[in-house]
Amino acid sequence: MHFITRFAPSPTGYLHLGHARSALLCAARATAEGGVMLLRLEDIDRTRCRPDYAEAILEDLTWLGLNWPQPVRRQSEHQADYDAALARLAQQGLVYPCFCSRSAFHARLPAIGPDGPVYDGFCRPLSLAEREARLAAGHDHCLRLDHKAAMALAGPLEWLDERTGTEFARPEFLGDVVLAGRENGTSYHLSVTVDDGLQGITHVIRGEDLFHATHIHRLLQAVLGLATPVYHHHPLIIDPATGGKLSKRDGSTALRHLREQGLAPADIARMAGTGMAPTPGG
Repeated sequence: MHFITRFAPSPTGYLHLGHARSALLCAARATAEGGVMLLRLEDIDRTRCRPDYAEAILEDLTWLGLNWPQPVRRQSEHQADYDAALARLAQQGLVYPCFCSRSAFHARLPAIGPDGPVYDGFCRPLSLAEREARLAAGHDHCLRLDHKAAMALAGPLEWLDERTGTEFARPEFLGDVVLAGRENGTSYHLSVTVDDGLQGITHVIRGEDLFHATHIHRLLQAVLGLATPVYHHHPLIIDPATGGKLSKRDGSTALRHLREQGLAPADIARMAGTGMAPTPGG
């Protein structure tokens, strides 16, 4: 089997040391397997993604010594693919409009899952007539996955993580996730699943903060008839100042900042490989 992986950052800020770890791991694994690493820009967030960040990503990765086949897939150019996937899910009765505002949802004290509040399915029982009336009236809404109906259709599912072994899909961890938002025509969960399928990705190498998202992605793969890659969720680099994962909002670990301090690509590779983040003020 030909090895194909991908590095897929969002151009909502500058790449930091954690991104470098993922990119370098992807590239090294592709080289070891005689395969290829694709670059994908996940630029679906119309309010936060910027062209200058996208160009900075390409520049930083080139400076690190990485290369990839052309063209780079930019999600903003492929809405038709996500629309087609949404239509297929809708035909199976797995999508419903949600009219809940963020404040109303949080006021109901939702359950907290591994990635934050889990939607409680408040709008799922609405009748078809009620849904159509609200849509015709122009009520603000998003589209959600009916994960219970999808699970009933797909049956038991599993996926392989190279670090933890065989995992049984538990989409209830994230619940009825958003598939198309109020401002964006697709969501992370839908677009990444569709793209991995269309690009023939055989191995997904990404941070362990996305581990639980794989449960939803596995379900979407099943109901969309897409292949399931092998996964590898690597440890994150921890910010010594906060004790949490690195953030684009903190420029101290941005590759651009580290370059300005005189660090070379070999220094970045060493720091990313050991999981060593710069100390505050360092």
